[in-house]
Amino acid sequence: MRLNDPLVTSFIYNGKEYAINFAFDVVLDAFDWLDRKDLRDHEKAEICLELLLGESLQGLEAVELWNYIYEEFIEMKQEKRVEYDLQGNPMPTKEDNDNKRLIDFEKDAAHIYASFRQAYGINLFDEHGKMHWHEFRALFQGLPADTSMKWIMRIRAWEPSKGESNEHKQNMRELQKIHALDDPEEVD
Repeated sequence: MRLNDPLVTSFIYNGKEYAINFAFDVVLDAFDWLDRKDLRDHEKAEICLELLLGESLQGLEAVELWNYIYEEFIEMKQEKRVEYDLQGNPMPTKEDNDNKRLIDFEKDAAHIYASFRQAYGINLFDEHGKMHWHEFRALFQGLPADTSMKWIMRIRAWEPSKGESNEHKQNMRELQKIHALDDPEEVD
């Protein structure tokens, strides 16, 4: 996201211009369709494109266009900060939490709503059809540490470390079970 670029309302793909509805609630609706187990991938892509573009595309064409839209405009990539040693070589990084899922827009909806109200005074229901996905994403990523959503994300990302008391570790494991995105029995 660049502040001197306008929010994306259209794009060109394979020489054709597409108008796109990037209201955050429409993108979240697309995520709901992507989670469906009873649909094939091409069907999910077709439905998502219908939601965002208002156009029907079929098969491989739909999948390729959906993949482009997702990777270019929707995916919430976290910038990796690279640290360097004194010689200027990249330092090894711990990547365990990079692949750990920390949010689920459906399961965390109440915490996301509350965090936006707490941090920004924004009622997300009033923003349906208005707030662009990129605005939503920037505000979400910038939520202050004292919001409930950031607190839950810290719990999910937590891993035991030396120096922590056994009581603290047990407490954190219990909190991880409570706020787990997967089956609670799967949390160590």
